[in-house]
Amino acid sequence: MAGSSKKAIYGAIIANSAIAISKFIAAVFTGSSTMMSEGIHSLVDTGNGILLLFGIKRSRKPANKKHPFGYGNEVYFWSFIVSILIFALGGGIALYEGIEHILHPSKLENVLWNYVVLGIAIVFEGAALRVALKQFNKTRGNKSYLKALVDTKDTSTAAVVIEDTAALVGLVIALFSILLAQLTGIVYFDGIGSVLIGLLLISVSAFFALECKSLLIGEGLLEEDIEKINKILEDEDNVTAYKRPLSLYFGPEEVLVNLNVNFKDDLISDEIEQTVDRIENIIKNSIPTVNRIFIEAETIKTKKT
Repeated sequence: MAGSSKKAIYGAIIANSAIAISKFIAAVFTGSSTMMSEGIHSLVDTGNGILLLFGIKRSRKPANKKHPFGYGNEVYFWSFIVSILIFALGGGIALYEGIEHILHPSKLENVLWNYVVLGIAIVFEGAALRVALKQFNKTRGNKSYLKALVDTKDTSTAAVVIEDTAALVGLVIALFSILLAQLTGIVYFDGIGSVLIGLLLISVSAFFALECKSLLIGEGLLEEDIEKINKILEDEDNVTAYKRPLSLYFGPEEVLVNLNVNFKDDLISDEIEQTVDRIENIIKNSIPTVNRIFIEAETIKTKKT
């Protein structure tokens, strides 16, 4: 999945870099606060893409004595930083720009520049989003997009999907706010558009930050995966009882699972070892993200159903 994430991120960086430059040029020629906000938005998205690539690279560092489980959580840390930047730089500045232009409105000039740039930006952002969704859909399954975004542990790809989606919505807001300002002559629409873009980015940032926070403080497997493990233990003849599996994500493709099980009393050591190997192999084949499994033999009174 890391390779898929990088492909989506590279596409987003290229698109956002070109779009940011064109938006700033349009903002200079037209004096539009909405276009200035959109330019800042694209510039922040470009920087975010670079941070996500850095996080992916850091997450691939091998395990060592200080970090025996590796550096997989680096992806979550840098994704969290990205969510903060969306809030502070993207949403905050856009909100400030909008309020400033509502309080001190100015007439738009050379409006054609805005329409040309927005049209080009929509094409580029649409292409970047298409690449990101193509990668995201590989693991989405039958879930809705919102449900998949909440459940996914690949925050780098999710970040690109969220950012590109917000960017497209922001472009539509910018297009309509400038169009309304031109058609009605009410200059406040330009500032209102910038405020709406700011609120959009702040909302997106809050959603993404909460998802990253959950993983940073220690999130386990989804309930559907826990049920798979329970079923595997239930079907194992040499296991007479077990406790609820404990799991923890150390990265999008690195999951630790701890199992407390009670084996049949008459098993010899070789049979227990074979049973442990069998359970581990079945779990890893059923849930590919699980790469570390610790099984502890324990006396458990509760019997299997």
